[in-house]
Order: sequence, then structure tokens, then C-alpha cells
Amino acid sequence: MTDPRNYAHEQRDTFRRQLFDLIRIPSISTDSAHAGEVRRAAEWIAGEMTRIGAEHVAVMPTAGHPVVYGDWLKAGPAAPTVLVYGHYDVQPASKNDGWATEPFEPTEIDGFIYARGSSDDKGQLFVHIKALESFLATRGAAPVNLKFLFEGEEEIGSKNLLPFLKANKDLLRSDVCVISDTGMRDIHQPTLTYALRGLTYMQIDVTGPSKDLHSGGYGGMVHNPALALAQIIAKLHNPDNSIAVPGFYDAVLPLSDEERAELAKQDIAEATLKAETDVPAAWGEAGYTLRERIGARPTMEINGLLSGWTGEGSKTVLPAKAMAKVSCRLVANQNPYRIYELVRDYVYSIAPPTVNVVVSLLNMGDPAIIDIHSSYVQAAVSAYERGWGAAPNYAREGGSIPVVADFKRELGIDSVMLGFGLNTDGAHGPNERFSVEMFHKGIDTAICFYEDLRK
Repeated sequence: MTDPRNYAHEQRDTFRRQLFDLIRIPSISTDSAHAGEVRRAAEWIAGEMTRIGAEHVAVMPTAGHPVVYGDWLKAGPAAPTVLVYGHYDVQPASKNDGWATEPFEPTEIDGFIYARGSSDDKGQLFVHIKALESFLATRGAAPVNLKFLFEGEEEIGSKNLLPFLKANKDLLRSDVCVISDTGMRDIHQPTLTYALRGLTYMQIDVTGPSKDLHSGGYGGMVHNPALALAQIIAKLHNPDNSIAVPGFYDAVLPLSDEERAELAKQDIAEATLKAETDVPAAWGEAGYTLRERIGARPTMEINGLLSGWTGEGSKTVLPAKAMAKVSCRLVANQNPYRIYELVRDYVYSIAPPTVNVVVSLLNMGDPAIIDIHSSYVQAAVSAYERGWGAAPNYAREGGSIPVVADFKRELGIDSVMLGFGLNTDGAHGPNERFSVEMFHKGIDTAICFYEDLRK
């Protein structure tokens, strides 16, 4: 037996059972009560990597949850070195959230694996471990040098990963990074993501009186903080739904004709959006298609509002305070901290003098864009053609993977987003799922990718 893909096909059932064992570990990083389970997942992955023949495998401590490292570096100095990144932590999940099955007991239904972490990201990272196993079990060697970096805090912002990168630059030195944590709209049409949006997350606090007041006694002469907040929020967008903050778009790189043509291949019909979400109509910045709005244009969203009486029945209160959570998804060339400054200063400029307003920065991450003409991206194109059976479309992803910018800044390497999930997998929600066929096609494609990198 000499062909890694034949081996992977023969081991389909075994690979799937092994993935189920990993998924069963409730590695919920946001819940301190599950810290032991997060550690157990890290040790399980380390054990599996050691078993298949990876070397220098270690569960490495951080100030939070550990990082799993391992490598196979015997392809020689002429071969590229690939850093494989993924995350083994998952979002919280409970049957009471609306799951049809137990979230940490993987269940196959109609060709899908239903379980928390099946798609995001245990199933996708496991693809690369199985690709290495397929090479070592058949040829005794991989065509490229591989380093694996799996973290346990992606779902809580990767807050300890950057210090880890800074402290381990020599260990992690590579030519390119590959990340499988993205998706496609159709199993038959793979998508190669080449840009990710960044993030600036803020909180707006509006305060007025020192305590809640009787609306009959003070309404009409004290500015209601909830109303003041609503008035501020109403001025964040222009009538054409563009963002009203001065300077917000100054650094945005315009779309090239080539990019617009690529994005047009996978545009989203309004009817499709309405069917997926049950909204009565599409919304967004005028002058851009739906696909361009979610990947190539920055946005500002209101993620949460809190004020006054929200319990059952009525309470005629004039609340003392109001709060809004506001996030901006950013595109290439925008600086997250600069966006915070622009939004903060604009909010202060439009805030009424009858209330106190504070805008706080809660979280941020850099956007990223990769040259689609690079040899690494073109190797991924070839891999999809051979392993998946179809050439990929190029896409700008609406979400954020801040570590992509961290790898570029700290390690000097670009990342290839070799995604194997579906956009409809339901990551972070109830009934998350991962296609069985896509899991196995992902292994085939990863094998092809490593082979094509050596050509």
C-alpha cells in the first residue's frame, strides 16, 4: 500500500470513530468548570499525534488553557514548512438550548455528524492529523515539513495565543500557515477564503439620574438615558445604510474589478437570504451586492441593548442608565484601535449634554487579506481540484480569525484558509453539524495540498 488517499478511504470508519471520541470531550473554554475537560481534549490530541508518528509533541502551558504542539520535520530543507493551526475548544452547548440530540454525543443523521465542535473546529483540525497519518502509514514520510499548533482559547478571543507566539517564534518558524476553520455555501462548490474581517467591539454607557426615577414625577424634564442612547444609535448610520462616523472608510481598500468578478460568482440572491433567515427583505450599504456587503465592506452592528424595566408587567420607571454593545466588522487596511477612536469621538460629538456618555473598548482583532496569486494559494486551488473534485471560488469571509493577522505580524507568514465546512453547519448554535462526506473529502484535499506544495 503506497497511496495515502487509498489508506484514508480504507480507514474512513476508524477515522470517524476517532473523531467522535474527541468530540465527546466537552472542551468549553469559556466555562471555568470545564477547565479539566479542556485540558483532557488537549491531552487526547497530543496522544493521537504521538500515536500516528508526530514528534516533539507537547501540551504547552499558557496563562489560560494549553496549546498543543507537535511536528514532523523530516522532509528536508528543500521542502516547505507548513504550520497547521486549529482550535480544540468549543462553544457552550446544552440540550435545553434547542438541540435535537445530546450536543456532546455525536450522532449521524442523513450524512451529517451532529455535535458541538463537529465543524467548529474539531472536525476540520482532525482532517490534518489524519492526512499526516495517511502519509506516514503508507510512505513513511510526508512531502512537506509540518508543525501543528492547536489552541484551547479561540472561542474566548485567543487572549493567550499572542504571548505564546511571541515567546516561541523559533519553534513556530514556517513558510506558510494552513487553517481549516471556514466554510462554503455548497458541498459541490468549494470556496477559498482569501480575506477575513477584523473586529472592534465597544460598549456605550449612558447615565443620567443617580437612580431610577418615577416617570410621572420626572418624565418630561429629565432626559431618559434609554431615549438618549436610542437617539445616539440612530445617528450611527446614514440614510443609505452606510456608516456615518467621519473617517470610518478612509483606509478601506477598494475592490478591484477582478475581485468583484470573483465575488459575483457566489453572490447571494435576496430570495435565498429571506428563506434562510425569515427576514422580510435584505438590508445593507447601497451600491454593493449582498456578497460584497458581508466580506468586502465594513459594518457596524448593535449586538445588545439593556435599560430600564424588562420584567413581566409594567413599571413606569425612568431608568438611570442604558447600555449598548456595538461591534464593527473591519476589512483589509482598517486599524481596529483607530476605528474605536473614530467611533468614540463621533459618539461624544453627538451625545446630548443632558446625559453622561462613556464609550469603552472591549475587544479587537485585525483584518487580513492574502494574495490569491501566491504559490501557496495556487497549491490550494490545485488541491481542491484533485481532492474535492472542483475548482474553488474565491471569497472574502465576513467573520474574523484574528490569529491570521497575528501570524503575519509575529511570524511573517501568510495563511491559506483551506475550509471544509458548510456555512449552514450551525457553528455556535444548536444542532451544529459536519458533513461526513466533507470530512473525508477534506482529508483527501489536505493530502493533495501537501503534495502540491512540494511540486
